[in-house]
Amino acid sequence: MLSTAKLPDDAALLKALVISRQAQLAERDAEIERLNLILAKLRRMQFGRRSEQLDETIGQLELSLEELEAVRAERAELSAAPVPAGEEKPVKRPVRKPLPDHLPRETVEYVPADCCCPDCGGALKKLGEDVSKTLEYIRRSI
Repeated sequence: MLSTAKLPDDAALLKALVISRQAQLAERDAEIERLNLILAKLRRMQFGRRSEQLDETIGQLELSLEELEAVRAERAELSAAPVPAGEEKPVKRPVRKPLPDHLPRETVEYVPADCCCPDCGGALKKLGEDVSKTLEYIRRSI
């Protein structure tokens, strides 16, 4: 509030002060009204029927997303699963021609030094074998 000691004695100046004060109050009232409208809109968005519709829409979108992810997982399983016997697709692998018979062959067999198990003393058995064929270049053999 303005104190009476600070008010001017001129009537025209007093009218100008009152008019400017009324303009300030009108601007403040307009701002308050605008903020109240924004607040009401936000409340409607949060608590009104629209917010429930929005929640339903979000729920439906989440369900459809889950369904799409399930379909994607099923497709991945189908592509990884073996094809039944009647529907096999031929796989074309490169086939290397066998080495000619006239080339000399060398067989190397690696066996352990002991033919008995070091723990129990029993006979060792052959578990499997790996075969590799390597072509070596030897200079000028007759």
